[in-house]
Amino acid sequence: RLLFFFFKQKTAYEISACLVGSEMCIRDRYQRRVHGEVKLNRGKREAAMVKKATSENINTKLSLVMRSGKAVLGYSSVLKTLRNGKAKLILISNNCPTLRKSQIEYYAMLAKVEIYLFPGNNTDLGTACGRFHRCSCLSILDAGDSDILNKE
Repeated sequence: RLLFFFFKQKTAYEISACLVGSEMCIRDRYQRRVHGEVKLNRGKREAAMVKKATSENINTKLSLVMRSGKAVLGYSSVLKTLRNGKAKLILISNNCPTLRKSQIEYYAMLAKVEIYLFPGNNTDLGTACGRFHRCSCLSILDAGDSDILNKE
């Protein structure tokens, strides 16, 4: 009796989209630190109120950055600023593709740059920047008059 097992070979996209153990620890630690206030055990109504207040707060800070500071929109521009060491803060929308998000998080970890996971989708992030197009990620080079770089 012979038994044959056939396994599907993974593509390059499937291999790079998954995270190994150490990268998963870094990702989980980072998400807990960024969204720690929202993930507290509260009622649904209180959590929604906290999330709404923080999203309004970040929207006003972001609009001030766009008026008085310097920011770069787009995936390739964000990677360039991370490689050059000019980025101070990275904002990523909640519907950014997983592969792009993990690559940005990896570069940010190497550059020791803070990441903020924006609570809205890419349309909301583009609107918060005062633009009429979608934006999945954003790099802040200079905060200007805003205090967005301060710990919240």
